[in-house]
Amino acid sequence: MSELPLRAQLASVLGRSAAGLSRATGRGDGSVIGGRVALKVEPDLLAKLARGRRLALVSATNGKTTTTRLIAQALREFGDVATNEFGANMPTGHITALSDNQSAVNGVLEVDEKYLPQVLIATQPAFVVLMNLSRDQMDRASEINLLAKKWRVALGKSNAHVIANADDPLVAWAGLGAPNATWVSAGQRWKEDSWCCPECGGHLKRDVDPYWECPECGLARPETTWAVDNDSDVLLTPEGQRLKLRMNLPGDANRANAAIAAATAAGYGIHPERTLERLREVTSVAGRYTSVVTMGVEVRLLLSKNPAGWLESFAVLDPPRTPVILAVNAQVPDGKDTSWLWDVDYTVLRDRRVFVMGERRTDLALRLETDGVQFEVAERVDEVLGRLKADQPDITKVDLIANYTAFQQIRTAYGRVQ
Repeated sequence: MSELPLRAQLASVLGRSAAGLSRATGRGDGSVIGGRVALKVEPDLLAKLARGRRLALVSATNGKTTTTRLIAQALREFGDVATNEFGANMPTGHITALSDNQSAVNGVLEVDEKYLPQVLIATQPAFVVLMNLSRDQMDRASEINLLAKKWRVALGKSNAHVIANADDPLVAWAGLGAPNATWVSAGQRWKEDSWCCPECGGHLKRDVDPYWECPECGLARPETTWAVDNDSDVLLTPEGQRLKLRMNLPGDANRANAAIAAATAAGYGIHPERTLERLREVTSVAGRYTSVVTMGVEVRLLLSKNPAGWLESFAVLDPPRTPVILAVNAQVPDGKDTSWLWDVDYTVLRDRRVFVMGERRTDLALRLETDGVQFEVAERVDEVLGRLKADQPDITKVDLIANYTAFQQIRTAYGRVQ
C-alpha cells in the first residue's frame, strides 16, 4: 500500500498511543478510543488507511465476529492480515485495526450492520461478506428491511464482489443489488423475520428448505455454487468436491460460517482444502465456545444476543442432564429493550436444571415461567456451581448462555479467556 500523507501518519500515531494507554491502564483494548483520537486529527483516515489494500468487509446480525476470525485465519496463508477479529466493528475500530498493521496488504473487517454502507464507501473493499439479518437491538438499529434496503443501494454503487448466504431472503435481496456475487447455501434456522418478500411485501413461498420464492413478483433464491450439508458435515465446492468440514467450533451456524469463509478465501486464491485445514485450528473466538474449569466443573461459554442467536445456542447444548445458566443484561451494547426474550422458544429447556442470572434476570424468569420452564435465580457462576455440587457431587459440565455485556462480565471474571 502507498505511504500515508503526513497528517494521516500523525493521526495514526496518536491513535495507537491512545490505544496503548487505554490497555496499559486496564480500561479496555483501546480499539475505540484509538480510532476516536485518530479521527479528530484526520476525519478521512479510514479511506486513507484502506487505500491499496485488498479488504473484505463482513456483516451480519449473528456470526460476523466468528466469520471475520475464520477468514483472517485463512488469509494468513499469505502473511499478516489487518483485522478487528475481536469485535470493534464500527469505523473507530476499523481505523485501529488498519493502523495497527499498516504493512498488511490483505485485511478483514467485521462491520456493524448499520455502518456497512458508510464503511463500504470509505474503504472500497474487494469483497463484501453477508450472512444473515434478523431483529437485534431495535432501540438502536432500524428495522431489518430498511437495513437490507440500505445495503442493496450501497452495493449497487460499489464494485465489490459480494459473497452472500442465498438462503436468507433479506441477505439475498440486498446482495442481488451488487454487480457481482457468489452465492452460498449456508442455511437459515431462524426464519421468523423473513416470511415476507423484501421486494414487494408478498408472502414468500418456503415449502422445501432452503428454497424460497415470491409468487407475486418473482423474486427467488439465487442459484448457489457453494453449499453446506450439515447432515454429513460436508462443504460442497463449485468444482463439485465434497470436503469434510470437521470444524472445532460447534453447531450448524459455525459450519455456515466456515462455508462463507471458504468461499471468501477462494476469492483471494486459496484452495478450499487448504482453507479448511487452517479453519480447523480455530477452537474459540473472543471467548465464544471456550470452556473454563472452576470448582472442578467445566463451564462452556456461549454468546447469544438475540432470538436467532439463542436458537443456535440451544442447538449445541450438551445432553439434557447438563445444567444450563442463562444470563441477560440490558446495557447500551445489548440494547435496552428486552422484549426480544418473548420471541425465543424456551420449551427445549424443560428437562434441564436452569439458572438465571444478570441484571435483567427477572425479565428472563418471567419468560421462562410462561414457557413452563422451572428455574433458579442466582447472582454468580460460583454460587450456581456450589448449589449443583451440593446436590450432584459428580457434576462435571455446565453450559452458560449470555448476551453481550453479561458474557463479557463473566469472561472477565475468568481472565478474559480467548
